[in-house]
Amino acid sequence: MKLSEELRERGFIYQCSSDDLGAVLDGEPRTVYLGIDPTADAIHVGNLVPYMLLNRLMLAGHRVILLMGGGTALIGDPGGKSEERPFVDAAVIAEQTAKMEASIRRFVTGDVTFVNNYDWLSKLSMMDYLRDVGKHFTVNSMIKKDIVANRLTEDNSISYTEFSYSLLQAYDYHHLFKTHNCTLQIGGSDQWSNIVAGVDYIRRTEGAEVYALTMPLVVDKATGKKFGKTEGNAIWLNAEKTSPYAFYQFWLNTSDESVVEYLKLFTMLTLEEIATIDADWQRDPGSRSAQQRLALEVTTFVHGAETANKAARVSATLFGETHITELSAEEVSLLKNTAPCATVPAGTPLIDALIASELATSKREARTFIESGAVQLNNEKVTDTEKVLTKDAGATQLLKRGKKQYSLIELS
Repeated sequence: MKLSEELRERGFIYQCSSDDLGAVLDGEPRTVYLGIDPTADAIHVGNLVPYMLLNRLMLAGHRVILLMGGGTALIGDPGGKSEERPFVDAAVIAEQTAKMEASIRRFVTGDVTFVNNYDWLSKLSMMDYLRDVGKHFTVNSMIKKDIVANRLTEDNSISYTEFSYSLLQAYDYHHLFKTHNCTLQIGGSDQWSNIVAGVDYIRRTEGAEVYALTMPLVVDKATGKKFGKTEGNAIWLNAEKTSPYAFYQFWLNTSDESVVEYLKLFTMLTLEEIATIDADWQRDPGSRSAQQRLALEVTTFVHGAETANKAARVSATLFGETHITELSAEEVSLLKNTAPCATVPAGTPLIDALIASELATSKREARTFIESGAVQLNNEKVTDTEKVLTKDAGATQLLKRGKKQYSLIELS
């Protein structure tokens, strides 16, 4: 299968400035670039698709440039915003750029060239900008772009600063074309007009044909919501912001409707391997084997195999597949950082432990839960309302009510 065909099958392609995608991707290796906005110091899973695409392009022999927007971040991209972004201090942008680059290097494999557009934009004079860049763009076409038109409403406005953003991005493309023979820029679907501006600018000034390629917005098919958040919180690729266990759990909770799509987009598994995983899962959907493989693959890709396996074992413990006594001390520590925890003296009645862990609100309710078979201690059902907790099973034990409510119990 050709690269262009595989990328379409995987769902990476939304728009391409050429009608012949094969001519863009399947021929001689070319230089490709992705622009990165360092207005945050880390990347969340909603931004992971372009990096997966870049890894596949590199495997096919294409060269990759990652452009850190240290210069354009001082201006602010108006795309997707209903009002002006506040300016961020240059020192903060520089610090965040360094942190983001270090983070990216962990999961973008291969020989990648990093550049920072601050290095050339900071040297661009206003006179040169107006003569060499502004001359090639009409206000008529610029105000028709969605990212500008959406701000030109009765209740809103756009400053000249943000209005100029797409011209600076076009200049970036031109600079990389001249210095690195870069002929393809990729980005999210919301960046289409900015990328095409660069394509047009290079055609006008250099008479050369370069290309734009965008990827679709990923949504959860079960909810229709934008991919990348859980309970309103972004899932980050940095362990300091999102623990590897929480990261693993995010992928494990993927809906049945989206899991095969995500296997194609977010893993380096072959399409044949994914088809086998899908077939096995379809025979027993309740096993969630496809979600387990997705979680393991992506967590391995981002955090490494050792960390991913630990997260998988902790998850298996919480959901009844592994006994807590089988975990290593480090894995128990990870579990403690992940799950709610209550400390009670050894010899505490189970009923009191349920209340202390907030799995029950009263002794009567706790007794009802136990008698109905809803309570498990260390993944074993308990129906004895007189049960007392001892250290025979260890100082740290797992108490569960139903399938999703749980707490660690630390016996003092």
